[in-house]
Amino acid sequence: QLQLVESGGGLVQPGGSLRLSCAASGSTLDNYAIGWFRQAPGKEREGVSCISRSGSLTNYADSVKGRFTISRDSAKNTVYLQMNGLNPEDTAVYYCAAGPKYYMFRLATRYEYDYWGQGTQVTVSS
Repeated sequence: QLQLVESGGGLVQPGGSLRLSCAASGSTLDNYAIGWFRQAPGKEREGVSCISRSGSLTNYADSVKGRFTISRDSAKNTVYLQMNGLNPEDTAVYYCAAGPKYYMFRLATRYEYDYWGQGTQVTVSS
């Protein structure tokens, strides 16, 4: 059914920027709230950001607030994560996920999403 593919990761210097894309196929992303997660080596997967179906509501982890921006483009059936001011602590595999609900006052957990991409590696290093 719904399939998600992340892209846009790579190697970037501290202070640099990347834009990650989450492209969907098989179904429209308009039916889903979308979350971005990341997982660094030896650490658990953590929520980074989420966006409501309409795109009007967003939320961010404290660690990325003010630096990352989540957005969606219905025409392209794609969700983006613009990452600015990257630092080495942002190094991780980044995943996008689709689920039925957006939670206004918290990030949804990994267990509240139904579909996942396979991830894209982001490495921030000098």
